[in-house]
Amino acid sequence: MAETPNSQVTEINISQEMKSSFLDYAMSVIVSRALPDVRDGLKPVHRRILYAMHDLGMHSDKPYKKSARIVGDVIGKYHPHGDSAVYETMVRMAQDFNYRYMLVDGHGNFGSVDGDAAAAMRYTESRMSKISMELLRDINKDTIDYQDNYDGEEREPVVLPARFPNLLVNGTSGIAVGMATNIPPHQLGEVIDAVLAISHDPEITIPELMEIIPGPDFPTGGIILGRSGIRKAYETGRGSITIRAKVAIEQKANGKEVIIVNELPYQVNKARLVEKIAELARDKKIEGITDLRDESDRKGMRVVIEVRKDANASVILNNLYKHTALQTSFGINTLALVNGHPKVLTLKQCLVHYLDHQVVVIRRRTAFELRKAEARAHILEGLRIALDNLDAVITLIRNSQTTDIARAGLMTEFNLSEKQAQAILDMRLQRLTGLEREKIEEEFQSLMVLIAELKAILADEEKVFEIIREELTEIKERFNDKRRTEIVTGGIENIEDEDLIPRENIVISLTHNGYVKRLPVSTYRAQRRGGRGIQGMGTNEDDFVEHLITTSTHDTILFFTNKGKVYRSKGYEIPEFSRTAKGIPIINLLNVDKGEWVNAIIPVEEFVDDWSLFFTTKEGISKRSPLTSFAHIRNNGLIALSLREGDELISVRLTDGTKHMIIGTKKGMLIRFPETDVRSMGRTATGVKGITLDSGDEVVGMEVLEESNDVLIVTKNGYGKRTTAGEYRIQGRGGKGIKTCHVTEKNGELVSMRAVTGEEDLMLITTGGVLIRMDVGSISKMGRNTQGVKLISMKESEDEFVATVAKVEKEEEEEVDEAAEVLENGQNEAEEVSSEEVSPEDVETNEDIE
Repeated sequence: MAETPNSQVTEINISQEMKSSFLDYAMSVIVSRALPDVRDGLKPVHRRILYAMHDLGMHSDKPYKKSARIVGDVIGKYHPHGDSAVYETMVRMAQDFNYRYMLVDGHGNFGSVDGDAAAAMRYTESRMSKISMELLRDINKDTIDYQDNYDGEEREPVVLPARFPNLLVNGTSGIAVGMATNIPPHQLGEVIDAVLAISHDPEITIPELMEIIPGPDFPTGGIILGRSGIRKAYETGRGSITIRAKVAIEQKANGKEVIIVNELPYQVNKARLVEKIAELARDKKIEGITDLRDESDRKGMRVVIEVRKDANASVILNNLYKHTALQTSFGINTLALVNGHPKVLTLKQCLVHYLDHQVVVIRRRTAFELRKAEARAHILEGLRIALDNLDAVITLIRNSQTTDIARAGLMTEFNLSEKQAQAILDMRLQRLTGLEREKIEEEFQSLMVLIAELKAILADEEKVFEIIREELTEIKERFNDKRRTEIVTGGIENIEDEDLIPRENIVISLTHNGYVKRLPVSTYRAQRRGGRGIQGMGTNEDDFVEHLITTSTHDTILFFTNKGKVYRSKGYEIPEFSRTAKGIPIINLLNVDKGEWVNAIIPVEEFVDDWSLFFTTKEGISKRSPLTSFAHIRNNGLIALSLREGDELISVRLTDGTKHMIIGTKKGMLIRFPETDVRSMGRTATGVKGITLDSGDEVVGMEVLEESNDVLIVTKNGYGKRTTAGEYRIQGRGGKGIKTCHVTEKNGELVSMRAVTGEEDLMLITTGGVLIRMDVGSISKMGRNTQGVKLISMKESEDEFVATVAKVEKEEEEEVDEAAEVLENGQNEAEEVSSEEVSPEDVETNEDIE
């Protein structure tokens, strides 16, 4: 800091000045504008409006006065801001859909739940409501402190006495600088009962308080789903609750269903809600709505949604919850000023601070009344002395030349104070009558009793609490009403989106480059084997479909990656696209790392103890873990198994502990062993050897094998076959296995191995994005040592080959010309090739991997 010569310019550090100025501004907004005081629950503008109305005498028992008069007084004396801001605040205080207990009694148009604005302040009239009188009761008894207004010419209250806990009862919301508050309203009787409970037992816990205050109570009613969000907000000061409209489904005489909306979530604009529903129905985003009417009147709210006769009203309603404000979230942030500093408060802290404030108010009021009583008693004591010495007093006064001489004489002669002497001089002659003398004596004695009582209150804190309890109980009896918001528990707080859509079977596809989508199973039509197929999806030149599963919109989908991690999603959460669409990148759904891709997808209907997940890696390592270990998966995934360096997870299957497992390799080897050969392990275990691989070989598939199953293999060049399970003898895990396919240049190496029953359909997807669906039963059964028959024709010139294979539910086949079928079968005669079986005895091992 320096001053230049011959100049009044002062050099300053600009960054320091900006920092200082912004902090000053921020604290001004926080303390003086946006946040409520924990004691009376009011922001400065609300407090100033109520105090101005009180100062103008606009009490609840007085006639209404023009709102413009109140606004002018507020901005002229206490709140130097825009008149519209003050008026809008006052309007909200008079709206029964914004305030649980209105603090302003408005006369005229004060807006509506449809978002209609209030009439101009020159047209409306206002006065204090009856309950707002309780916020200012005893304000003239030195119960609170005052401060100078903005120009120092007026005095305004720092806080109001607040004879009921307004912070929780009416709630508040506000945005400061770097912080915000959002406190929901509550039911008056419940909050008062909670204050009383704390006054009796200061050690009461928040769960015990929640038995008294079950949750917020909004002026518009509605339904709160679950208690977990409420509990978190009450215990930490922050939480989120879900509010639903109160809705009934009625059935008309013609069988059509009608959805009736009677109550809306807090702060939802009814007109905008109706417009949104109409827009969704018009755009066919929600189908089945035939008519929409707003039949609300003075008696209450009633929005009617008529449903098409063949539509399900419950499904439509759940979709409305999903896409409209019929269901909203309310983020609770209990931030208030405590001793002038912003603080996030728990439920108990709010109540304790209010109770402490009431102790201060009662003590200050009692001290004020004591001072007043003692002052009056002091005067009465002087009058008693004068009446006991009446003749001498009259003589002294009559012989005095001036009032001052008389006052001094009385003080000296009868040992009186100046105030007592002045009271005697001011006493009227009528007070000398016998009846008046008795009144003075009675008043004096009653004041002595009152003074003793007031001193006893100040000396005993329990007496202070008794007064607080009595006055709070009196307010509860006068203003209490019924709870409006219903709280529904029983697990509803964890409502899943399955409720929002009908259950249906879907196909989920994932490409090599990570594009995912879902489609209804019916999208694909069945064809005979050997056909060209239909275009299954659009892909880039270097992309192709790699995974395809059938599941339900309600199932949990577990995604296992090459790095041994697992992620989860719901079937409905995967976006639906057209048959030829590419989909969206899976990184938009799952938090997969760079260099990590999904190579196993498992749909799970329910996580149960009896089921396990069986894993197999590219290097032939297998592991079995309980399914329940994967019931709770974080957004960033979990480790499903630990992998050795260079290894990758290839396949994952659901098992029940009684099955046989088969593992197939690229070079046509297969091993079959009981799954119990692999003991159950923890989620992060590495596993044990499932199959021993020759050099250059790797695992291409692992399946659960039933005795009624066939083993289906598909090769790179589109050849395939079925082989009965009986041809594969049971071995111990860790062996090399036996040959399942004769691999030649013509058919190519194995790309897939599946266990089938013959009752499924098979989907083959090529690297060109071509998809064909065929009946598995139409694929020839052959021995282990054959190369199979052609399943799909591919363009050799484009170097096309089979990328992936999936089983889907069977669909009715289309009729195919018999001659074409005969010709097709003739062109795909099986080529039998004999081969020696590799003896497993010499190579089997059960060595666990450390």
